[in-house]
Amino acid sequence: MLVRSMTLATLLAVAGPLLAADSDAPLAKELGKARPLVVIAPSSADPTLRGLNEDLKDPATQAGFKERKLVLFSVAQMMGKREDKNLEQQTTMALIRELKLGASKGTKVILVGMDGERHVLKDDDTGEKIDPQAIFQAVDALPASEKAVSAPEPVAAVPEPKAKDSKPAKPAKPAAPPKPLDD
Repeated sequence: MLVRSMTLATLLAVAGPLLAADSDAPLAKELGKARPLVVIAPSSADPTLRGLNEDLKDPATQAGFKERKLVLFSVAQMMGKREDKNLEQQTTMALIRELKLGASKGTKVILVGMDGERHVLKDDDTGEKIDPQAIFQAVDALPASEKAVSAPEPVAAVPEPKAKDSKPAKPAKPAAPPKPLDD
């Protein structure tokens, strides 16, 4: 009994952090697929966040975002959104933890490349809005190696060719039920 308990404890100690790390990391899910633009503001009335949301209503700005594969994440008063869709509280906290930011009063605008590298575009409390063209220039200035990164495509299983005169395989016998364990 002690051996089973120790085995289970060891298994949970090893597998627990691995399962927790993959469960809710929003930036890791975008890795290789899109470039997250993360805006962390003290309130939803922040001029930077409001100005960026207003600029995104313009079709030309939306086209520029889609062309550059940008995805807007915003966090205001601990409420997170991904392209105007609310995130769960746990996902919002995972986003903040994933960025590993220090404490600050002002608004932060962070561009995360497809390769996962972070570029801080704004970190101040001046209240000035950020121009979408500045964001586009930052994306266009990324190194060519980052632009070549793409999401790994799933590998499809290649079916084995069947012989022309082969017989169908016999079904396997069902396995015998396991014997009960003695303690």
